[in-house]
Amino acid sequence: MYELVITPEAETDILMAFTWYDQRRTGLGHDFLLQMDAGFRSLERNPLIHSEKYAGVRYYLIRRFPYKVFYRVETGKIVILGVISGRRNPEWIKQRVQG
Repeated sequence: MYELVITPEAETDILMAFTWYDQRRTGLGHDFLLQMDAGFRSLERNPLIHSEKYAGVRYYLIRRFPYKVFYRVETGKIVILGVISGRRNPEWIKQRVQG
C-alpha cells in the first residue's frame, strides 16, 4: 500500500471546493469530501491505473463532482498535487509541477 501525501496547495484546493459546495447546499461539501476519500482509497490500492498526462502527473475524476485530482506516484507515495474543476484548463498543472 502507498502512503498518501497531500500537498498544501492541494489541501487549499480541497478546502475551496468544500466551501463552495457547502455554500450551495448544507451537507454537499461533506458529500464532496466523502467522494474525495473514496477516490483516495482507490488510489492507494492501484495508483498506476490512470495514465500519465504530463511529466509523470496523472489524474482521475471524482465521482458525482466535476473535479479532477492530479497526482504523481513516487517511491511508496502518492503525492496529490491539485484538485481542480474539470472546467478549468488543466495546463495550470505544468506551472504547479515546475514551480
